[in-house]
Amino acid sequence: MPEIMYREALNQALAEEMRRDPLVFTMGEGIAERGGSYKVTEGLYQEFGPERVMDTPISEASFTGCGVGAALVGTRPIVEILFIDFTGLIMDQIVNQAAKYEFMSGGQGKVPMVLRTQGGAGNGLAGQHSQSLEALFYHIPGLKVVMPATPYDAKGLLKASIRDDDPTIFIEHKLLYMTKGEVPEDDYIVPLGQADIKRSGEDVTLISYSYMTLKCLEAAEALAAEGISVEVVDLRTLTPLDKETILESVEKTGRAIVVHEAVKRGGIGGDIAAMIMEEAYDDLDGPVMRICGKNTTIPYNLELERACIPSVEEIVEGVLEMV
Repeated sequence: MPEIMYREALNQALAEEMRRDPLVFTMGEGIAERGGSYKVTEGLYQEFGPERVMDTPISEASFTGCGVGAALVGTRPIVEILFIDFTGLIMDQIVNQAAKYEFMSGGQGKVPMVLRTQGGAGNGLAGQHSQSLEALFYHIPGLKVVMPATPYDAKGLLKASIRDDDPTIFIEHKLLYMTKGEVPEDDYIVPLGQADIKRSGEDVTLISYSYMTLKCLEAAEALAAEGISVEVVDLRTLTPLDKETILESVEKTGRAIVVHEAVKRGGIGGDIAAMIMEEAYDDLDGPVMRICGKNTTIPYNLELERACIPSVEEIVEGVLEMV
């Protein structure tokens, strides 16, 4: 299989789905002739034209509302919000409209819309451009939340999200765009709601998603040199959550650590830890641990920024403490 960048995998997914279905279109700030700030939409404007690749004003609330309306009448819009930090401007459109419409219409209407955005720290972009806010959307019934870690998963999950009839929040991490991995040239999808065992192990289960999955794999490699066998579960999809894979892994290893970049307080890790304690208590050899971001605003200074999010060393130390 060819090895391509994460951003190229997303670009392929968009192009293939737009060729497959004329009702698919995308809109966002600077995504047309400029190809987007992270070059994910590069070349799409030239192939599909301004009616299907639309530059928007800097008015997230208005063009997200347009996307919700367009989905209601049968198209499949892909709305890009440049930074997840800006989703604070669109919460009514997503939380009160898109997420609720099918339920409140008695199943008569659907909102097959994908909201693409990116989050996370890593480039010294400071407090308003570096947040991990996935827990906001994870909390809302009616939304699906997807956070792929690899180019293969990014392409397959984006294609699956576009074809899905529910509103989907598709979150990319800014430090993943330039990472590389093998991606098939054939058409494929990765089903929503299926976690992936990225590394098999016997002693401890690391549960993570997005960029932190790569750090967990790096930590697992370092721990293997010390004779500790670590299993890495990449959730890939937060909603729906693949509880079966999590619980099967915990049953095997007896130990679980949830790792995410978002702050610990109110984070998804707490919900997963509670689920494991409720449904797999007898399989555990000790309490579930969380390794998460610090409860603070992300600072501009790169050294301080790095101190705010989990490191490979911190994950290694957590596993050593647990075993």
